[in-house]
Amino acid sequence: MTAFGRASCVTDGYEVTVELKSVNNRYLDWNIRLPKLYFGVEERVKSDLQAKGIVRGKVDVFITVSRTATAGDDGTGVRMVPDLVCAESYVAAARELSEAFSMPNDLTVSRLLTMPCVMVKAEEETTKEDDDALWARIQPALTEAAEQFVAAREKEGARLEADVRSKLAEIRGMKQEIAGMTVEIISGYRRHFEERLRAAMGDGNVTPDENRVLTECAIYADRVAIDEELVRLESHFAALDELFSSGEPVGRRIDFMLQETNREVNTIGSKCSDAGIARIVVNMKSEFEKIREQIQNVE
Repeated sequence: MTAFGRASCVTDGYEVTVELKSVNNRYLDWNIRLPKLYFGVEERVKSDLQAKGIVRGKVDVFITVSRTATAGDDGTGVRMVPDLVCAESYVAAARELSEAFSMPNDLTVSRLLTMPCVMVKAEEETTKEDDDALWARIQPALTEAAEQFVAAREKEGARLEADVRSKLAEIRGMKQEIAGMTVEIISGYRRHFEERLRAAMGDGNVTPDENRVLTECAIYADRVAIDEELVRLESHFAALDELFSSGEPVGRRIDFMLQETNREVNTIGSKCSDAGIARIVVNMKSEFEKIREQIQNVE
C-alpha cells in the first residue's frame, strides 16, 4: 500500500531527518539511503521497521544527518576555531604600532575576531563512533516517522477492507441466487426430458415410464449437483471474515483463500450448463479478480 511518514529530531548536537514512503509491491523491497558513516546500522533499520509491521511493498527509507549550529559555529553547522598564531601576530603588530607612535592600543577581542584568517574551520573529527551510538542517534526520528507511516497504511487498509467486504457481499448474494436456481433447473430438465421422450415415441398422449423419468432426473441431478461447492464457498467466506478481523499481517493468507474460493466458483461453472448460472459465474469471477488485485497490496 502507498504511505508516507516524515520526522526530524535533534539528538546529541545532530539533526536527524527520516522519510519513509512506499508503493504497491507483492513482496518486500527495501531502498535505504544512509550517510556513509551510518552504513553499519542499515540492517537494524530494516529489522526495526519490520518489527513495526512493514512486511510488504516497495519501501524507500531516506535518512539524513547534519550537525546543528553550536557555540563556535558560523551559523551553517561548521565549527570555527581561532588560529592563535595568526591572532598573536595581529596582537604583536598592534602593540608595536602603539609603542612606535605613542598611540593607545585599542585592539579588542571583538575587532580581532574580524581580522582575516583569525577564525578558521575546525579539522573534521575522524574518530569513528560505534554503531550503537549511531543507532541511538537516528532511532527517535525513525520511530516517529514509522508511526506516521503505519498510521497512513492503516487508513488505506480500512478503505480497502470496506471495498473488499462490499464486493464479497455481492458475491455471496450471487451464490444465493445460484442456490435458488438449481432446483428450478432440475425441474425444468424433467419437463424437457418428458417432452423429448413423447416426441420420440410419436404420441403426445403416451405417458412415459415414471421410474425411467425419475432415474434420468436423478442421474442428471447428481451430475450437476453443486451443494458441496456451495457449502465450501460459505466456509471460505467465513474464513475470509476471520482473516479480515485479524490484527496480524494476513495479505498472503487472504490471497490463498481467494484462490480456493475462485476454484469452487470454477467448478460450479463447469458443472452447470445453464446460461443464467454461467452469467452469474462470470460476474463472480470478475469480482474475485478485482478483490485479488486489491489484496496484492495488503500486508
